Amino acid sequence: MEKTVHIRKNKQHSLERRHPWVFSGAIYSDTSELSDGDVVTVLDHKDNFLARGHYQHATISVRVLSFEDKPLNQDFFNEKLSNAVDLRLRQNLLRENNTIFRLVHGEGDGLPGLIVDYYAGVAVIQCHSIGMFNSIELVSKAIQSCKNIKLIAIYSKSSYTLPIRSENEDGYLFGQCTTPHLAMENGVKLNIDWVTGQKTGFFIDQRESRMLIAKYSTGKRVLNTFCYSGGFSLLALANGASHVDSLDSSKKAIALTDENIKLNNFEDRHTSILADTMDYIKDLKDDYDVIILDPPAFAKHREKRHRAVQGYKRLNANTIRQIKPGGIIFTFSCSQVVDKQLFTNTIIAAAIEANRNVRILEQLHQPSDHPISAFHPEGEYLKGLVIQVD
Repeated sequence: MEKTVHIRKNKQHSLERRHPWVFSGAIYSDTSELSDGDVVTVLDHKDNFLARGHYQHATISVRVLSFEDKPLNQDFFNEKLSNAVDLRLRQNLLRENNTIFRLVHGEGDGLPGLIVDYYAGVAVIQCHSIGMFNSIELVSKAIQSCKNIKLIAIYSKSSYTLPIRSENEDGYLFGQCTTPHLAMENGVKLNIDWVTGQKTGFFIDQRESRMLIAKYSTGKRVLNTFCYSGGFSLLALANGASHVDSLDSSKKAIALTDENIKLNNFEDRHTSILADTMDYIKDLKDDYDVIILDPPAFAKHREKRHRAVQGYKRLNANTIRQIKPGGIIFTFSCSQVVDKQLFTNTIIAAAIEANRNVRILEQLHQPSDHPISAFHPEGEYLKGLVIQVD
């Protein structure tokens, strides 16, 4: 029997505009018999079809997968994955010197709750909703049906993105592959470990910004803070940086960076620093031409936004105060609750506090394999600036 939810009168307008979320307050029907992950049909107060998606007892009660009255079956997922792959191939993201990209980006690809990252033949699935986790075999088979990409293995990694469930164990859904696994981003070699690494093993969303570092780093001394596995460091070194210091408070991150530096034979122009960025940046011991500030999200919820803004302001003010005249700063926020304008205003406030003239040279955002649905502006989460300090 089909499971349904009914939307209150005059609360259906966001769905008519194809926004993929239904909030709990918009539902008036009894949902007590529904289970997390159920496929539900969303109806208006007159029983007209609006959408179909995954239900969850949460503030976002329904994540919509289809605004058409069709089943969420294997054919549905095959079509979605085929479209996602075709988009990435049209962008020339899979080529000899680049074998890393995001294959599925949630709402941006019409699959809310699903992330799939691709590493040289290995697809790593991360589910952010119970419904999508329940559909993971459909997703796996859909990926296998995409014949125009090489596929060695499919790995499921959702243990920390979902509520704890006894049956929710990470592992291979198709094939096997040892880690670390060698992949390439714009000519740089990387060891990827989706089993023990953060997220799916790498932060793919900074690929275009890492390429941009080439424009500013040739012959320059670079400090890469919050370096994790050294992505920015590697691209800077590959494009002629005179020396790069990679800084992180995690011993594991520094070890990953050192492995990748060695893999690319950049040891003679690189130093790793184990330290807390917020403390280290207060009193720099070296004159840097370029500094990269790419911290983890300072706020994941709206109630933490003010504290996050203060954190970004303090970090950037200290960096602006310390960098040499003419220095370049790449500064980022991946906090979804801090929008572009607020982030820019925060950097301006930091420059005022540091009492130095700052010019904005570039405005950065997430790359094209992290698409934003025109109907879901909340999907824009990564923002950044390249600034010059006089």
